[in-house]
Amino acid sequence: MLTGTQIRAGRAIAGLSIEELAAATGLSMEALNEAETSTAVDPAVVERLRLTLEAKGVVFLAAGEDNPGAGPGVRLRQRATDEGIRPQNLSSANDG
Repeated sequence: MLTGTQIRAGRAIAGLSIEELAAATGLSMEALNEAETSTAVDPAVVERLRLTLEAKGVVFLAAGEDNPGAGPGVRLRQRATDEGIRPQNLSSANDG
């Protein structure tokens, strides 16, 4: 289960305000504030937040997942590099 700190960090790393996350999840700002600050949060709320933030590229790490002895964490997924136009898609219209 995600912690409030992970949820708050995930929102920040995704560059979302609390209002934007509320709009993206359909949750009230009160529910988001509670999720970010309380220890007892409805699991359905946490799951909705997790799915929404993961869709924005946030990766949640369990305690010790990438570093033994480290606590739970948050990362931003690396974006795929632009590989340009594939040879089979080249044409005079996109010849630069």
